This record gives sequence, C-alpha cells and structure tokens, in this order.
Amino acid sequence: MKFLITSLMVTFLLMACASSPVYSPASDNGFGYSHSQLDSNSYRVHFKMRGDDSKQAMDYAMRRAAQLTLEKGYDWFVINDQQTLTHTRQNADPSISHSETMVVTRDCGLVGCKTRSYPVHQTTFGTQLESSQSMVESIIAIRMGKGVRPESDNSYDALEVHKRLKSQDS
Repeated sequence: MKFLITSLMVTFLLMACASSPVYSPASDNGFGYSHSQLDSNSYRVHFKMRGDDSKQAMDYAMRRAAQLTLEKGYDWFVINDQQTLTHTRQNADPSISHSETMVVTRDCGLVGCKTRSYPVHQTTFGTQLESSQSMVESIIAIRMGKGVRPESDNSYDALEVHKRLKSQDS
C-alpha cells in the first residue's frame, strides 16, 4: 500500500513538472523570461528554456518584448541586438567496481597431485555517460516607441507580434 501511494505521488509530481508552462517569468533556476532596463525606453529581454529549439526561444523572447512594450505604454519596438546561446551539458556517472575470484589449480606429478586455491582481486574504474541536458537562451535588446513605426526589418508592431505569438501557444 505504501508503495502504491508513493508511486502515485511521484507520478503526480512528474505530471506537474511536465505540464508547467514554458512561457512564464524566470524561476529560481533561470528558465523563463526576464528583462532589464537599459534606459528610459530600452530594455534587454532574456528567454531561457530547456531543449535546443532556438526558434521557439526567440519567439518567446519576441513575445515578451511585445508584451513589455505594451505594458510600458508603447506601440512598437525595434531590435537593436540579438543573440541566441545554446548550452549542452553531458552528465557522467563515475564508477568503481571491485571483484574477487577464487582460482583453483591442480598440479599432478609422479608422486601425486597438489591442489592450490588463491584469490584474484580486480578493480575497474570507469565513467559512463548518462545523459545530456540542453538549454537555449535568446537575448534581444529593444528600443520602444509610440506613433508611426520606423520602416525597418528590425521594427515590429507590439500588438500584432503579441497576438500572433500568443495564439501559437493555444
């Protein structure tokens, strides 16, 4: 009975972790979105997530940039700089094993046979690669504005971007 209750609790915890939303404010482990103000109408927006989908990470950073632009009362934003960083960490499991085997030998000659036994010790050291963890982080520096949007490939209407990228989550 104890095993069943423990199994159910572990299952529910795993389901809760798996179903947590990707697009959310950064938590203690740094995953999610965050921003820092550079000057009165400029911000640096970060979005960090597990995995290696750099397009999705950039979409989430753009979504946060649009949301932040609207929250601050601006209409559009221009991306001044952007970076996407991908990190992969390989987990290794160091192992040491020791074994002892008894060897039995029998020597026979003219007078008779002798049987001897002695232990053989063997120690093995190794590293086994367990798994890898990947994470991707998109960082964009934006400048916000009101009114007529600049005609540039790096210029975005905040409301349009927010609606389009928010609808992709549904």
